[in-house]
Amino acid sequence: MEKQKLIVLTGPTAVGKSKLSIELAKQIGGEIISADSMQVYKFMDIGTDKISPEKMGGVPHHLIDFLDPHEDFNVFVFQKMAKEAISDISSRGHVPIIVGGTGFYIQAVLYDINFTETDEDQTYRHELEERVKKEGSDGIFEELKKIDPASAEIIHANNSKRVIRALEYYKKTGRPISEHNEEQRQRESAYDFSYFVLTDKRETLYSRIEKRVDQMIEEGLEDEVKRLMEMDIPKDATSMQGLGYREMIGYLEGEYDLERAIYLIKRNTRHFAKRQLTWFKRERDVIWIDKNEFDHNDELIMKEMLRIYGK
Repeated sequence: MEKQKLIVLTGPTAVGKSKLSIELAKQIGGEIISADSMQVYKFMDIGTDKISPEKMGGVPHHLIDFLDPHEDFNVFVFQKMAKEAISDISSRGHVPIIVGGTGFYIQAVLYDINFTETDEDQTYRHELEERVKKEGSDGIFEELKKIDPASAEIIHANNSKRVIRALEYYKKTGRPISEHNEEQRQRESAYDFSYFVLTDKRETLYSRIEKRVDQMIEEGLEDEVKRLMEMDIPKDATSMQGLGYREMIGYLEGEYDLERAIYLIKRNTRHFAKRQLTWFKRERDVIWIDKNEFDHNDELIMKEMLRIYGK
């Protein structure tokens, strides 16, 4: 049976994926599936740098702007919805293009990773959740560093849900979850895919991040976060853990001034970009597209992508 064609276009935050993906979709009759864990949320446009309908250029986008910020969104839900979107898009004769920087989400779809829990006993998970409520996530992250340094490199200390899952997996199986993920990575994909990772010089990337954060502040990130806080979304909700949101909440609650909040958003976004690159370097079957090698010319990058895809 012929495998379903699929394109993945990913890379670190602020590298310029959106613009290129729209051009690509127009060239090959594609539709875009967002692999971004924050752009799924409604009312969160500025901090997530969500693409506006005007900028979509008539290209259909899936898995964007549909979920209430009170709700949880995770890799299980994404995997299920993305697979449904792939079937829907291909049934209409179009090419599904997964675009976004959440590497774990992309891996889950490409290799159909099995997330079945080791068992139903959630005592240890609840224990860890209680600890996080009382003392924050630093303590459990230190534990993760000891038992599974490979996971600690790619999971942010504040991402308590993923830290807890990794600790729980270790407790139940006696194996690091990074080993399990590595095995899952070796699975055969059900798709005939081209997996492009867009990259750039670190200095260029960091400078784009700085500019993007400044622009978010100008566009009214502070007011966006104020509105979300007025909606009584719990601070530990998945949506409120997003980059830019948790730092802005700290400022609005008087922990530090605005200048410090902006500094933290920029620093944490740079760290995030670094972790994204670490993740993609570990993935197999990726095609690196270094923007420098094409003099940052989108037209040349597009030609190369189409050449590879056409093979």
